[in-house]
Amino acid sequence: MDDQARVAAFLDAHDLRAPPENRVLDLASEVGELAKNVNETTDYGTTDGVDVDRDELGDALFCLLALADELDYDAGDALDEALAKYDARLDESGTAGSGA
Repeated sequence: MDDQARVAAFLDAHDLRAPPENRVLDLASEVGELAKNVNETTDYGTTDGVDVDRDELGDALFCLLALADELDYDAGDALDEALAKYDARLDESGTAGSGA
């Protein structure tokens, strides 16, 4: 069972289905926790040695996979599309950034 299917099974088993807009808010909150880890462990960017709590990273991944599932998107397909997009950008401009 892939990770998205594991998350979907967990959501179903615990009656934790939610609308996509709620999932986006959950994801934003968890990414905020990651940012807090970075701020705290680098003295707000003034020192090296970033440390991110693995459980916070797991929370963000859970929220992202739950969002994909609620939208009926295959997370693996979305990742493949993103990698192809970045690969094309690198070929065209030498950078993966959008330049926007």
